Amino acid sequence: MVERYFGLAALGSTPRREGLAGLATFMTMAYIIVVNPAMMADAGIDAGAAFVATCLSAAIGSALMGFWARMPVAMAPGMGLNAYFAYTVVAGMGMPWQVALGAVFLSGLLFFLVSLTRFREWLIVAIPLSMKLGIGAGIGLFLGLLGLRGMGIVVDSPATLVTLGSLSAPATLLSCLGFLLMAGLVARGISAGIVIGILVVAALGIPLGLTELRGIVAWPPSLAPSFFQLDIWGALTLPGMPAVVFTFFLLTLLDDAGTLIATTHRAGLMRPDGTVPGLGRALQANSGGAVIGAVLGTSTAVPYIESAAGIQAGGRSGLTALAVAALFLLALFFAPLATSIPAFATAPALLLVAGMMAQSLRDLDWDDITEYLPAMITALAMPFTFSISTGVGLGFIVYVVLKLATGRVAQVNGAVWVLAALSLLEFALHG
Repeated sequence: MVERYFGLAALGSTPRREGLAGLATFMTMAYIIVVNPAMMADAGIDAGAAFVATCLSAAIGSALMGFWARMPVAMAPGMGLNAYFAYTVVAGMGMPWQVALGAVFLSGLLFFLVSLTRFREWLIVAIPLSMKLGIGAGIGLFLGLLGLRGMGIVVDSPATLVTLGSLSAPATLLSCLGFLLMAGLVARGISAGIVIGILVVAALGIPLGLTELRGIVAWPPSLAPSFFQLDIWGALTLPGMPAVVFTFFLLTLLDDAGTLIATTHRAGLMRPDGTVPGLGRALQANSGGAVIGAVLGTSTAVPYIESAAGIQAGGRSGLTALAVAALFLLALFFAPLATSIPAFATAPALLLVAGMMAQSLRDLDWDDITEYLPAMITALAMPFTFSISTGVGLGFIVYVVLKLATGRVAQVNGAVWVLAALSLLEFALHG
């Protein structure tokens, strides 16, 4: 029955191969179990509840992707979206985390409605490739700044805004060691390189008194502090929040579309005309992940590009995603270990992920200033304004202005006009 439902014979796969592929994917993305709760705790959410919400949203999202879309793609709270949640909406705008969860919930509903229509393809195609690349790289640079700050390499300066921290501090030295270890392991093709690096740094901090080991295995913490604590009314009515809902929606759409296209192409599931079979179902599963994540108490769940590791290991069906879901459920019982890991051990992972995301800049058209300059403005504005939405808005405005200035208005489609106008209005009202 399993083979018939997932079409394993037609895909040339077996349940054993799908299970091993799921393990490979899980090992490459398991760092989110540690990193996401730390970021949610920065937003004020109870760390134990955030750990449970992370594992459950990843398990449910991956199960939806496996059962409904039948794709070998796993889901979990998205890197970049969690940073936008914690550091732009909550810390930057001063919004309560409950309101931010309300915005995630509403963006998930909007995403679901869009996934039922052909508007999704129109919007995905309408946004210029250069802006998609700039947004991806910008989120990476934003994560890089967070990582450098968490490592103690970048600190505040009243004279120059930022400056070099104390490289002789024990925590900073361990963070630097962890970054080099992670990078080396990943370069050697070791799928669990980031997880190994985090655990090694945390362990080295124990004899130095920098890591407090709280245990390894226990019953999961209570989800009550974050479960169903979302404030939907606040997300609808507070100044600036409707724009936040739209930004969550836009970033999720771009993230999901890019990851699904890349992973299905890698798996050989993409049609010859470049379309993705089951894209509508996949996007519906993604929207369900966002809504469920908000109810549980975490930021938006998205497909993970790390799913490519499982695809490389032979995963071709939704059974791979179901294996990942089962492993995230098992991870619920390792809360003491996950909550023992200090920030200086997870910060190098942010910096490494930042470097991976910044690779998208190489695909820009560097011979066309109307394409690469808006993308660079987007990428640079995110870390320097400490706001992902600001970077996106400035990028679209600059894109439209440059096309107008060079007489290439025909290259600006309706979606870009709308996004630029909304961004300009947002800056005028709340800038």
